[in-house]
Amino acid sequence: MMTRKEFLKRSAAFGIGAPFLGVLLESCEEQASLFPEFDVNFSGNVLVIGAGAAGLTAGYLLDRYGIDFQVLEASADFGGRVKRSSDFADFPIDLGGEWIHYHPSILARLISDPNIDANIDIITYGPETIYNWKNDKLKKQNWASNFYSEYKFKNTTWYGFFERYMVPNISDRIVYNSPITEIDYSGTRVIVRNAHGERYEADKVLITVPVKILQEGNIIFTPDLPETKSSAIDSITMPDGIKVFMEFSERFYPDILFTGGLISEFSGSDKSYYDAAFRKDSNRNILGLFTVDEKAVPYATAATDQQTIETVITELDTIFDGKASRFYMNHIIQNWSKEPYIQGSYSIHFDGNFSRIVSDLAAPVSSKLYFAGEATSIDNSSTVHGASESAYSAIEEMLK
Repeated sequence: MMTRKEFLKRSAAFGIGAPFLGVLLESCEEQASLFPEFDVNFSGNVLVIGAGAAGLTAGYLLDRYGIDFQVLEASADFGGRVKRSSDFADFPIDLGGEWIHYHPSILARLISDPNIDANIDIITYGPETIYNWKNDKLKKQNWASNFYSEYKFKNTTWYGFFERYMVPNISDRIVYNSPITEIDYSGTRVIVRNAHGERYEADKVLITVPVKILQEGNIIFTPDLPETKSSAIDSITMPDGIKVFMEFSERFYPDILFTGGLISEFSGSDKSYYDAAFRKDSNRNILGLFTVDEKAVPYATAATDQQTIETVITELDTIFDGKASRFYMNHIIQNWSKEPYIQGSYSIHFDGNFSRIVSDLAAPVSSKLYFAGEATSIDNSSTVHGASESAYSAIEEMLK
């Protein structure tokens, strides 16, 4: 039988992403704290670029170590690819990262503070009715429920997790609407400038922006990044990604619906329709669509959200004999490909040796520039907790 680590690595190699990176194996072993214990040999100041999962965790750690820091966030809110809708349904909806792709104990490990009472309700997400749509036929595949299970939040979201446990202590250190365009590390200190021409200065800088932002050259580095770093950045594919949530007056869909063969879904691109209200103590009929990579392209590249929802409803009508348009009430769309400071989903494909690419991406440059984020996690890439964990590694490397 595969260990959890072996399963996760094999899943990553097959390109399996959320929500299919299932927790098939549960670990009952005692989980050690992530919080690193070491002597801090640094007394300068730090700039953290990006207030996503990695950036928030980094700020949280720097605050606990008593380091002077600021977090510079390009958008008007924290969270990055973690985002919440509080008013679409009678429960909060994760518009970005949604599943907990690990044992729930990872949440306590990310907080790593015995003084905090982290009372979080968790759902065991084990869909009971599973269908797939292939060759114009809808087939029941409930047998698959014996092999797929993982976890989700019940009354909160990943956004709510960071909002409650990490943001309060660092909220006054976050600067919003500050997209970074230049990082000059040629001198003794690192000079950082944003799109408004504002200048910041630090001894060290932690860069947590999505890899797509680095690939697009949205940040100019002086001097240029080393070839090994640039090559690692260019070796990663962060494809299109979109989520759509729809409310219907009646439920006509299973717990989860795959489009295509089940085996192909686990070895190729991701796309599923799923009951977003599953075990949420809700009477609302909320259906979610999650898709990344090639299958996301028709939805993510549509000219307008209206075109996207029309495409989705038409597809559902074909599968469910016109019931989608008959019972449709409302929708909300989160197109991550069109978010200017995100521009896609998460790291999925790696052109070359996975471990080498990730290690090169995470490696510091000149003891001044450090990197964190889901793309820098060897064991948990493409996940929220992987992004958060990567900050622990980067901060430990930085402060030692």
